[in-house]
Amino acid sequence: MPVGSIDTRVHYGIFPRPHYAYGTYAAADLARRLRVRAISVVEFGVAGGRSLVALECIAQEISQETGVDISVFGFDSGTGMPAPRDYRDLPYVWGEGFYKMDEARLRARLKAAKLVLGDVKHTVPNFISEGGFPPLGFIAFDLDYYSSTKEALQIFDGESATRLPRVYCYFDDIMWPEYACHNEYIGELCAIREFNAENSANRALCPVHMMPYMFAHRAGWHEQIYVLHDFHHPMYATNITRRTDEDTQMRLD
Repeated sequence: MPVGSIDTRVHYGIFPRPHYAYGTYAAADLARRLRVRAISVVEFGVAGGRSLVALECIAQEISQETGVDISVFGFDSGTGMPAPRDYRDLPYVWGEGFYKMDEARLRARLKAAKLVLGDVKHTVPNFISEGGFPPLGFIAFDLDYYSSTKEALQIFDGESATRLPRVYCYFDDIMWPEYACHNEYIGELCAIREFNAENSANRALCPVHMMPYMFAHRAGWHEQIYVLHDFHHPMYATNITRRTDEDTQMRLD
């Protein structure tokens, strides 16, 4: 129920997709503090499209609240999951043809979000090279496989202008199902580990330390939020603390 301010609802998780609301709001707030007028939010792995429709609604509401324009993009093969490549894709959990999209039905429900269909191995580099989108602020990774996630992470290979200095990320497939036994040698966690090993001198994907304790109620998705830190981004060191006594002064009372 849309009761209370956006900030309060994010803090209490009062959204159909609280993890999407948090990532989008945090990105919009960062953009506002940096005086960036527009951002992009992305979902990798659209499938039936319920989450993308929710993300579109969340983006519209947060845009109205923050004054930051938010473009929404959904990446998917459009034909369901491909065949797993090796053990790192968890073939004992997922398989070829899972999560097919009804493209016509989904497009009829979308208002402004744009679908980018095809193999992410090709669509992501093309998306970055073609440009024309506001800086990336929030990305939800829901591609299940290690291989697809690793290829989707190419979205961070673009120039600094293609993203905010810190990009909020949600990784869906690092805790469910239980029998997947997720770890850093398979699946999305493996893709994250390898990304950091290959790029840590310049950028890294890091969880938000102690995040579950920053909210009114602990939730599993708190453990699924990472932030892409672009250490050499021109705005990475820009101070974003508001210049108020409450934020900058230590008082006795």
